[in-house]
Amino acid sequence: MLPSMWAPAEKLVISAEDRRLLETWTRAHSAPQSVAMRCQVILLAADGVANNAIAKELGISRPTVLLWRDRFDVGGPRALVAVAPGRGRPRTITAAKVKRVVTATTKMTPKTATHWSTRTMAQAQGVSHATVQRIWDAHGLQPHRTRTFKLSRDKRFVEKLTDVVGLYLNPPDKAIVLCVDEKSQIQALDRTQPGLPLKKGRCGTMTHDYKRHGTTTLFAALHVAEGRVIGQCLPHHTNQEFLKFLRRLDREFPRLTLHLIVDNYGTHTHPNVTTWLAAHPRFVLHFTPTSASWLNLVERWFRELTTRRIRRGVFHSVDDLVAAIETYLRETNTNPKPLVWTASVETILEKIARCKATFETLH
Repeated sequence: MLPSMWAPAEKLVISAEDRRLLETWTRAHSAPQSVAMRCQVILLAADGVANNAIAKELGISRPTVLLWRDRFDVGGPRALVAVAPGRGRPRTITAAKVKRVVTATTKMTPKTATHWSTRTMAQAQGVSHATVQRIWDAHGLQPHRTRTFKLSRDKRFVEKLTDVVGLYLNPPDKAIVLCVDEKSQIQALDRTQPGLPLKKGRCGTMTHDYKRHGTTTLFAALHVAEGRVIGQCLPHHTNQEFLKFLRRLDREFPRLTLHLIVDNYGTHTHPNVTTWLAAHPRFVLHFTPTSASWLNLVERWFRELTTRRIRRGVFHSVDDLVAAIETYLRETNTNPKPLVWTASVETILEKIARCKATFETLH
């Protein structure tokens, strides 16, 4: 009989959830090698591999294998990543220094720029640029980025907001909700020289200058429930073109009531349009508040169209541009994906209230 110290260790029992977690840590590129090694020890032990074999395979000692088996038995997966008191690299950046970096980032600007970079902040605070980057990452700071916004001053903001959001979250029965808008002045841009194609080690290229070949206007209606888009390119952007698109919707969706979410552009309230709507009572228009185009979901679809098909496109004529848009419409409608609205009126109003409170504090 073998002495007890040489007897094979019992197979380590771990749950399926713990196994998935340890396998994830083992594969993670950002995980320290020491943590990955400990996870491998536990996974091999769970597979019934002997301690001596684990030590030999991982290039560590048998006592190290026993140490991490014991710690896992006591503390589970978290014991593998815990740092014992007194161990690890000592802190070199004090909490006060971190606070000064954060305060300078959020409250001050450099004398020669509109925002800080890691190196200008590092020079100002006497630390390395890598330290600044770590502090910014830990506090979610991105001085190089900005976002545009505008608060609506519409006196009927709450009323219009409630109306539109209500259509998204609680659409009426036996009716169709359509988000309607126009993407005007889409330019057919041609490059002055052919670009170079994408290849290994080099991105595709385009000349910075271009030739204009004219514009078109895309009238589009997003079917909220289905994600399908009805679109039509027309040369101008007047009430006559809008009426032509309304007649297209009249043919596309016979009989059912149509609730159209539109913005406050003058075309939508032109006398010719209001006269036509009065003769077609199943068309009901719902207006978004002024300066609140984000409420119209078709604007999000316009962004996808611009990013995926127009911005990097090369068009030798308006006809080429229209053909590209129509192809995009046709292909995306074969497998439409609805854009789901989730924000409630209360959530939006709370966010606006916080924004207004911030303005009052700054001014």
